[in-house]
Amino acid sequence: MPFAYPYVGPVSLLSTTSPPGSRVVSAADFPQWANDELVTFVVGLDGVLRLAPRRSEHVACAGALEVLAAGELHAVRAPGGLRVITVSNQSTGFCPAVDCWSEVVSALSFDGVVLPTAFTHAIEFRRCPRCRETNLVKESWFVCVFCESPLPLEWNVSARRAVQK
Repeated sequence: MPFAYPYVGPVSLLSTTSPPGSRVVSAADFPQWANDELVTFVVGLDGVLRLAPRRSEHVACAGALEVLAAGELHAVRAPGGLRVITVSNQSTGFCPAVDCWSEVVSALSFDGVVLPTAFTHAIEFRRCPRCRETNLVKESWFVCVFCESPLPLEWNVSARRAVQK
């Protein structure tokens, strides 16, 4: 079952005036500016992929709404479609769990798209129960970098909610 991830980043970024990212519902919709570039992406609650330049905030790309997935991807136009070279769930604004991969696959499941079999860079986010700071877990070291407390093995960053598709 997919989850809706609320924005958990700095409140000051919620007032970002950028328009939401470019909608991509077919290989033909993939923006020319995004070809062979690392870009910011979100998958909205409607299941649609949105893209924005890499230095864009995920919350702006999402139009300040909840998302099913968020991260960065690098794709190139290929004969007959699009080839995704790298894709991650790296979004410190939404901190999605690795299991959001299925939502990325669904959002990119149109003719002519070749995807990796999983995130090429899977990021594990955890919130420290003691100091409440968000951590990016590296090398399976589940210890808070801020207060050195143990981090939970299960994702716990926000109050994500299950959504029906």
